[in-house]
Amino acid sequence: MPSTTQRDASSEVTLRMQNLTKEFRGFTAVRNLSLEIHRGTIHALIGPNGAGKTTVFNLATKFLNPTSGRVFFKGVDITPMQPADVARLGMVRSFQISAVFANLTVLENVRVALQRFRPDGFYFWRSERALDELNDRARALLTEVGLESLAERKAIELSYGRRRALEIATTLALDPELMLLDEPMSGLGQEDIGRITELIRKSAASRTVLMVEHNLSVVADLSDRITVLARGEILADGPYSEVSRDPAVVEAYLGSDHE
Repeated sequence: MPSTTQRDASSEVTLRMQNLTKEFRGFTAVRNLSLEIHRGTIHALIGPNGAGKTTVFNLATKFLNPTSGRVFFKGVDITPMQPADVARLGMVRSFQISAVFANLTVLENVRVALQRFRPDGFYFWRSERALDELNDRARALLTEVGLESLAERKAIELSYGRRRALEIATTLALDPELMLLDEPMSGLGQEDIGRITELIRKSAASRTVLMVEHNLSVVADLSDRITVLARGEILADGPYSEVSRDPAVVEAYLGSDHE
């Protein structure tokens, strides 16, 4: 379980969502939601299908604009910003579906992400020699996620769990202050779940993590704080030990698995 001495409730707020509402043609996916994510914590967002979890992610990262309400990152109002601008500020997300360049090597995938820091930006047509200066950092990131021995393999040749690890490496390459992980355990076998769990824990040592996850064992193991959504509203918020005993949460989501 996370260390309470490392992460306390008085830590600085990294992400603040204030009175967010999102409507789609008369359907309210998120209703008047206010939530704070504190620096240096792993915060899980859980709830039944259709609870609004991915919509909250999309609102936070500006893939969606709210019908009303504001979003603040590091104290800056990012509500009017575009997703790319938010990413440059240090908020980076992964997606539920694996998203790597299948026909590039593992090393090349990480190198693409590292091009963000080049003064001349992203240039896919540059010679390999021109990008060799990124190799040392790319290989260090691959070592961090346990893929150093697979650097020259094409991403399409990796198992699904290894591709998930590669996604985390490319996310870390962007040097985020806040990582948003959308169902990082989706589709993984038990061995890969253990590997990715430890990778997230290690990655969170120097940054903040907000994740949507259905695997409650992983949530209990990793999370400092949990927010439970139901029908677009916050049903409960707090440590897993408290939230898991909340009768409303048990009825709405946890069910017989946690009786």
